[in-house]
Amino acid sequence: MSKVTKLVIPVAGLGTRFLPATKAQPKEMLPIVDKPIIQIVVEDAVKAGITDIIMVTGPSKRAVEDHFSPNYELVNWLKKQDKEEQAEEIKKIADMANFIFIRQKGPYGNGTPVLCAKDIIGDQPFAVMWGDEFFYTPERPHLAQLLDVYEKFGDPVLTAYEVGKEEVSKYGIIDGVEVEEGVVQVKNIIEKPEPGKAPSCLASLGGFILTPDIFDALTKTKLGKGGELWLVDALFKLLKKRKIYGCKVNGKYYDTGSKIGYLKANVDFALRDAKLGPEFKKYLSEILK
Repeated sequence: MSKVTKLVIPVAGLGTRFLPATKAQPKEMLPIVDKPIIQIVVEDAVKAGITDIIMVTGPSKRAVEDHFSPNYELVNWLKKQDKEEQAEEIKKIADMANFIFIRQKGPYGNGTPVLCAKDIIGDQPFAVMWGDEFFYTPERPHLAQLLDVYEKFGDPVLTAYEVGKEEVSKYGIIDGVEVEEGVVQVKNIIEKPEPGKAPSCLASLGGFILTPDIFDALTKTKLGKGGELWLVDALFKLLKKRKIYGCKVNGKYYDTGSKIGYLKANVDFALRDAKLGPEFKKYLSEILK
């Protein structure tokens, strides 16, 4: 079985939920305290053993490319200012992985950027993660948990995350059978079901391990809702030919593509920060009296 070393991150979206902040700034570059959202996603992947990261970008995403490219001028300036720790931190960003940037071509929808990476991926299994959502997993990285399941079964793996019954109408909900602790064999994915009609509370979100046959499925998938190409529609095609599993991820999920999710992430990460945490906690206690 081939080792998964490549990750695709779609970052071509317009970020309309965060306008006007995202008029000239990619939503993926919005900070969680002092670190861009997409850097948190990349760090999780690198900890899981990913070496090549393919970012599928659009015309307004130059800042993403610049962030993960070397900036020798800034590093040298920081060193001259005796800011060695900051210089090393900036240098490490570009050194984390081999970054490849390609422009998205084709219809809107989250299936298109995956298809755009076909020639770079080749016939190897690969990972997909989104640039505006991630998991806080202090024990084992989110992507590493998915890879554990893939390495055992050799089939595509979805992220499965338990949500509240009142939230099922926001997500694609997994209908499946638990084959071992924390692993579900997927039978179907029900898009945004009504709370009383959901087959489970397991939402498919946050990322995938995919096999190269997804490209053929995407090529043969008709445009769906909104005239867009959807990855989940291609997965339905794949599900007819092979098994797909869901990994119940152990961690806390953050959807920073929504304003409330973004605010929650900033509060949580600030409270966890060794330097900021105590003072921030004191401030929150004061204003919430």
